[in-house]
Amino acid sequence: MTDHTTLTSVLVANRGEIARRIFRTARAMGLATVAVHSDPDAGAPHVAEADAAVRLPGSAPADTYLRSDLIVAAALRAGADAVHPGYGFLSENAGFAQAVIDAGLVWIGPSPRAIAAMGSKTEAKRLMAAAGVPVLTETDPAALTEADLPVIVKASAGGGGRGMRIVHDLADLPGELEAARAEAASAFGDPTVFCEPYLATGRHIEVQILADAHGTVWAVGERECSIQRRHQKVVEEAPSPLVEWAPGMRERLYEAARKAAGAIDYVGAGTVEFLTDGSDRFFFLEMNTRLQVEHPVTECVTGLDLVRWQVRVAEGAPLPPDPPARDGHAIEVRLYAEDPAAGWQPQSGTVHRLHVPGVVAEFANPAGPGLRLDSGLVDGSAVSVHYDPMLAKVISWAPTRAEAARALAAALARAEVHGLTTNRDLLVNVLRHPAFLAGDTDTAFLDRHDLATLAAPLADAPARRLSALAAALADAAHRRATARALATLPSGWRNVPSQPQRTTYATRDGEITVAYRLTRAGLVAEGFDDVTLVDAAPGRVVLESAGVRRTFTVARHGRETYVDSPLGPVALTAVDRFPDPVAQVRPGSLLAPMPGTVVRVDAAPGDHVTAGQPLLWLEAMKMQHRIDAPADGVLTELAVTVGRQVDVGTVLGIVAEKNSEESA
Repeated sequence: MTDHTTLTSVLVANRGEIARRIFRTARAMGLATVAVHSDPDAGAPHVAEADAAVRLPGSAPADTYLRSDLIVAAALRAGADAVHPGYGFLSENAGFAQAVIDAGLVWIGPSPRAIAAMGSKTEAKRLMAAAGVPVLTETDPAALTEADLPVIVKASAGGGGRGMRIVHDLADLPGELEAARAEAASAFGDPTVFCEPYLATGRHIEVQILADAHGTVWAVGERECSIQRRHQKVVEEAPSPLVEWAPGMRERLYEAARKAAGAIDYVGAGTVEFLTDGSDRFFFLEMNTRLQVEHPVTECVTGLDLVRWQVRVAEGAPLPPDPPARDGHAIEVRLYAEDPAAGWQPQSGTVHRLHVPGVVAEFANPAGPGLRLDSGLVDGSAVSVHYDPMLAKVISWAPTRAEAARALAAALARAEVHGLTTNRDLLVNVLRHPAFLAGDTDTAFLDRHDLATLAAPLADAPARRLSALAAALADAAHRRATARALATLPSGWRNVPSQPQRTTYATRDGEITVAYRLTRAGLVAEGFDDVTLVDAAPGRVVLESAGVRRTFTVARHGRETYVDSPLGPVALTAVDRFPDPVAQVRPGSLLAPMPGTVVRVDAAPGDHVTAGQPLLWLEAMKMQHRIDAPADGVLTELAVTVGRQVDVGTVLGIVAEKNSEESA
């Protein structure tokens, strides 16, 4: 890097949302853009939007986005003169940064030396302690005693929840270390892990820094990211409610962050992360030598474009003496394709529709208070088993925290999200929870306030029944609209009274059967005495219930029907009137909850097992997922071995319950 570098073309060594985010700023700066892509990503939006794209043959990250040699070669082949790593993958790999520089390209990030210094979390802690930054003590796993518990196992080479395990019992330590090392190796190419004391109710506060090559270091502002699942952030906001309340804490945080940056001569954008014990005391966790997923909340409240400043600093530009002032409050949520009510199981498949109403900006700050959307997907995009299941980041910026939360919750509740199970309902319930609105958040928030309650559907049972009626009426209108003959007759119409039309839908909470007739007098529906049909079209039904009129939008994708209304979103699956008996599975079957690879098996046919006992592990989306015995019994069949790839619904084995004939 020199004081007079002028860039013309940038390759983004990443995919999805962050690649699109960087491309947006690069285009605004007049830079040409180059994408790289694995085979599953060949049709991805980030590839279509780039000026040029280079294939990385293969599917797994280890064969594609983690291959520094292929990415450097791609940059040279496409004529790029700079590489931006985004976040994740190789973004904190000092060897990759050095390879980029050695190839004569500009690395848009901190020096390889700074990355290496923070790359090992154990070494980083020693450096920070020497610089006067408060740290938590590291514990050698081999020397752990009961008195040290609980501890958290962490991957030394990365974060994002990969390679993290909480240990409350020494007997669990060997297994958790093994699982953590396997996840760390898969996600970061480095199986090294370490332990530190676990603060069950801590708060996660981080400081965004930006430093140039001329000695100026900005502490741009802090973010709070305390609400997490599986040690991954779900809700992030700026500024932090805790820091707002604690006198003098912001100044001490900023000073610690600047000390951290100064200790390694940091240049570029980075984040210094701290954990508090619920008071104004804080301890260094790690330094992320890259852009953070949650950077939009800082951009919204400061007006900065952090990617633009990353590029300008890489070109040698100086920062102004002082960072901009903060304005208002911003909250970001991560919309994931996952099922919170089923152990956060990730989902894969096609996103038929993703629309958030009220969005005024994408990948950029709104001109004024409003909603921003950063997503790597468009309607029809596929969510692959190979990568993180985040669908989008939705960001609300408003004058106050309460306004930001209310606007974000309302937009998510009205959003059309069709095709996969997501954490949308959980996010809305969190944003509307009294404890969240009071700023009472910590890393145990989801457990403290009962995950099952927080993950409950926005649409209650009566709303789901009314939505099913709307779906049935829309389906009938669709059949009339596509009929080749007598299309003007109501579906099921007869000259004389007859049996009602019956439609059965499956939902997450059981089946709903709708029985109705369309007569000359109007709608007659069983169990809906106070419901009147105002209008019915294939994609829109208007119903009046107890004198209140509401509109239901209905979308069909194969056998799946999605109903969106002010009462909440409802997903329905049409139930076949005459199901195929071949499709039935045997009682006690262990079905794969997601596509993935079997990475570990801890039971054999004939073993007596107990309910909740771990039987095998699947790896999907860079995380390991445990499959437990559903009941006490005998594992009569095991249909898979380590290394086998399975699809969702694959029978992995069969557990015959003790009181069943099969286990006798």
